[in-house]
Amino acid sequence: MRARMSVRIVCCAAVALGALPLAGCGGSSAGGGSLTGSVPAASNKSGSVSLSGSPPSTVTVGQNYSFTPSVTKDSGTVVFSIKNAPTWATFNSSTGTLTGTPPAAAAGTDSNIVITATDGTVSAVLGPFSIDVAEVGSGSGTAQISWTPPTTATDGSTLTDLAGYEIFYGTNPSALTQMVNVPNIGVTSYTISSLTSGTWYFAVTSYTTDGMESEPSNVVTTTIA
Repeated sequence: MRARMSVRIVCCAAVALGALPLAGCGGSSAGGGSLTGSVPAASNKSGSVSLSGSPPSTVTVGQNYSFTPSVTKDSGTVVFSIKNAPTWATFNSSTGTLTGTPPAAAAGTDSNIVITATDGTVSAVLGPFSIDVAEVGSGSGTAQISWTPPTTATDGSTLTDLAGYEIFYGTNPSALTQMVNVPNIGVTSYTISSLTSGTWYFAVTSYTTDGMESEPSNVVTTTIA
């Protein structure tokens, strides 16, 4: 029987900001300040083609990076191109997707990346933006994730076979590529450490003894400086 996940997540950084609203949260690691993505939600329109999106600004060595810009056009086919693409990434000229998994040798910053879309007549540009590639374990930020355990199944019956939780997180809300298993129903919070600077996103699921897993909770966010 599928569990109904009723989750409340509270994030805080190492300086303990306390409970924050369900819709999201923010904080910073010791040292103060905050760091958002190097490129905010951007949009550049030219004629019949427009590009928008917020490329993730950080990725850790060994983790997958993926970004696909949103494109709006009046008609015709759009072709994408990129300048200063990271050597560890591949670029799809049909979709504009930049994706890849940086190796240890790629640690550092890839700067002045620019994505262009054209319909053959007019063009739109997104960027320039940067991607910081962090070494594994090089981050010092922490985030505490707290939740309320589910008590009912999806059919409204009392949930009696809860087995544990899984926390999914990453620097892209659409690709939470890292996971922590918490196989203890008595635990209602967990601290994730070694987070690099930037914005991180989190969601939690619960699972039962027979392997059924709930839908993810709402995604919440915190910023590590």
